[in-house]
Amino acid sequence: MSITYNFAGKVALITGSSSGIGAATAILFAKSGANVVITGRNAERVSEVAKQCREVSPNGLKALEVVADVTSDKDLQRLVDTTIKTFGKIDVLVNNAGIARGSKLEDKDYIDVYKNIMKANLDSVVFLTHICVKHLEKTNGNIINISSIAGIQTAQQYSAYCMSKSALDMFTKCIAAELGPKGIRVNSVNPGVVKTNIMVAAGVSETECDKANEMYGRLYPIGRYGESPDIAHAVLYLASDESSFITGTVLVADGGHLAANVNIFD
Repeated sequence: MSITYNFAGKVALITGSSSGIGAATAILFAKSGANVVITGRNAERVSEVAKQCREVSPNGLKALEVVADVTSDKDLQRLVDTTIKTFGKIDVLVNNAGIARGSKLEDKDYIDVYKNIMKANLDSVVFLTHICVKHLEKTNGNIINISSIAGIQTAQQYSAYCMSKSALDMFTKCIAAELGPKGIRVNSVNPGVVKTNIMVAAGVSETECDKANEMYGRLYPIGRYGESPDIAHAVLYLASDESSFITGTVLVADGGHLAANVNIFD
């Protein structure tokens, strides 16, 4: 059975939507009738995803393209200002952009790695959410943060990444309690191993990534690794009226990773 959602008339802003989970989420929102905001650092990829969104949109709605770096507060402010100028509102904010990189505590570059990861994975989310609240309050909006099972499970050499996601989960819970009275729901989706380009961007070869994905697929109880649409469907559920009683939750979508005690990044 195919599950469909109706987001006609809604505006969804998805960071990191030029590839991977963000792109799949934007395309699914567009297919469900929403106006979508595509943003990322690569203009060509942003345009390609925007084109796909228009192709699947029931009414051929044109996606808003904004090239922006989430680690720049000025870029994030411009992203929000452009969205409001174009659509007049924001109904759904999906904080998806993020990076991953391994570094041992004693490595010379550890502090730099730590700062870069926190800036991309946590600080950007806090700032963007901060400037979007006044708009989301007007629409009884939804915030969905894309976290990770790394926020729940330890991973050697990836302490900075794990900390960023654990902090993001706590941020989700705290602001869910704070913003609930304003009519805003806040949840996170914590994926297991999903085939995206995040580790390639971290310097791991595509061949090694493919091998790792296949290994996890064999270890996972459901017998496969995750794909971006798996997470996109979880996001749309949390953004929909069908989940109107759910806020402050950490929705694990990991193919049984945690249940089977599978190690991550090892």
